[in-house]
Amino acid sequence: MTLLKKYKWTWLMLAICVVLAGYLLKDSFVKPKLPVIGQVSAFSLENLDGSNVTLEDTNGKVRLFYFFFSNCPDVCPVTTLRLSQVQDELKEKGLFGEDASIVSITFDPERDTKERLKEFGDKFKADYAGWYFLRGDQGQIIDLAMNSFKILVNQDKDGNFVHMDLIGLVDRKGNIREMYRPEATAQEIAEGVAALAKEKK
Repeated sequence: MTLLKKYKWTWLMLAICVVLAGYLLKDSFVKPKLPVIGQVSAFSLENLDGSNVTLEDTNGKVRLFYFFFSNCPDVCPVTTLRLSQVQDELKEKGLFGEDASIVSITFDPERDTKERLKEFGDKFKADYAGWYFLRGDQGQIIDLAMNSFKILVNQDKDGNFVHMDLIGLVDRKGNIREMYRPEATAQEIAEGVAALAKEKK
């Protein structure tokens, strides 16, 4: 009896175990790395050109949502600069405008006029072909931030807004897939956008 015949049942059982393990583990390989964690509520807000922008208008693209106010003394300019870097990364990948966009929404529509927002966007070299700066009813905006994105916000006695500094990653269908904290790099955020852009429309 050859060694191969002697251990043929052992080899057969081992092969079956390998195939079975692959079958049981296959789901772990197809599960998305960025699972759905929420849904963006419907909104209608004003863009820099005076047109209304709704959630449906931006569907079909992967989006980054950021809530801010232009008079912010600390985190908002820093994070907007990072979004500008993300914009550049997405342009290099050929995704910006066509498959991906950035949506910046102000908490402070009274002071953040269209002119003020344009000035703020220009400072960070925003490409308005794919970067929205939106304003509108303050109550609607705060509800959108808190209810959809779980971003806490409060207004202090000086009229400034204390808020969580987070960037929401939203897929083509309006599902929230990630909330990026301040330590996330522009490259990491752009890679998240690129991963969702590969999903079917």
